[in-house]
Amino acid sequence: MGRLKVLSGKEVCQILTSHGFEKIRTRGSHVVMQKQIPGSTITVPVPDHNEIRTGTLMSIIRQSGIPRAEFE
Repeated sequence: MGRLKVLSGKEVCQILTSHGFEKIRTRGSHVVMQKQIPGSTITVPVPDHNEIRTGTLMSIIRQSGIPRAEFE
């Protein structure tokens, strides 16, 4: 496993969008992304910051179910 890149909120939203997530709303400094899957919905809040901290990015990766390699 490689190191995670330092990504902005906009870049993370682009990665999520390419995996089927849609921007639902923006509230304050967070963007809420959602994806419909059979039987449920995955909701991932993304901070709209210039640099997202590593722990926050790991949480987004875990919640979204997207492989970590997409963020490296």
